[in-house]
Amino acid sequence: MPEADARRWCGALARSHYENFPVLTALVPERARDDFAAVYAFCRWSDDLGDESGSRAEATALLGWWRSELDRCYDGAPRHPVFVALRPAILRCDLPRAPFDQLISAFELDQQVDRYETWEQLVDYCRLSADPVGRLVLMLLEEPRDPETFRLSDSICTALQLTNHWQDIRRDRLDRNRVYIPRELNRIEDFERRLEVTVGQGYGCDRAFLEETRCLVADLVERTWPYFDEGRSLLDRLRPQSVPVVRLFVEGGEHVLRLISRWNHETVLHRPSLSKGAKAWMVARAWIGARWAARGSAGASRGAPVRGSSLEPGRPAEDAR
Repeated sequence: MPEADARRWCGALARSHYENFPVLTALVPERARDDFAAVYAFCRWSDDLGDESGSRAEATALLGWWRSELDRCYDGAPRHPVFVALRPAILRCDLPRAPFDQLISAFELDQQVDRYETWEQLVDYCRLSADPVGRLVLMLLEEPRDPETFRLSDSICTALQLTNHWQDIRRDRLDRNRVYIPRELNRIEDFERRLEVTVGQGYGCDRAFLEETRCLVADLVERTWPYFDEGRSLLDRLRPQSVPVVRLFVEGGEHVLRLISRWNHETVLHRPSLSKGAKAWMVARAWIGARWAARGSAGASRGAPVRGSSLEPGRPAEDAR
């Protein structure tokens, strides 16, 4: 496929899939949109090869093929449309190979490990499956590649991945036979069997189990918030044009984490998700916040006092639970 067609194809893919935050919006600098779409397409294909292949053996084989296509891309001979589109981004932004390898490794790990013993083991998985994406985004936005910036980005991406796990408890167990809740935190007796029975019969069964899972998910949500809270200081380190892009990702994840709480932490029964209206509002909010920040910076440069904005990002105290 010619490069121009491949990039359009990746853009269409990025716009057609549901995510907790819009991937391609007018907030993304125009020069970077094709590159964003190509990186997203790589991540989407990697994830789907791991999750939708029908068997672990088939997924492992396909992920091995995908890594060989990554080899061809870095050797200058891309063949698959995703890599045809990705090659210019790699060259323009000098993207290292490691984050792409780490993402493939995460999906290979999914074929070997489907239960986690400890919280730290789960966070280690997030370092492979999520943190590389944030680093790639910062590189596409041409932000400085310093350790502290990457550390804060990793905190945000870990929070986003954990949020996705708590959002998908039901689907992960029933559709993929995976449980990301660490066993050390799950004190519910016979959790997996009771989850299957509860989902099969709906609201009118095993209310004790529902109450136990509400408490468990509430604990998982509270363990996730500090990663968002720490990572938010990344916004203070970014250039103005990058802030609304990253802020949108952060607020998409935070909004879903709040939804889990507002849905009474019942993600063993259903999956809360963002409506189109909520996504549109977040995009508008990020755009307005960026404009406000730009005005504040201009005022500060003239020596004028800069007042705090009601649109300042952060987690209000009343939303913390």
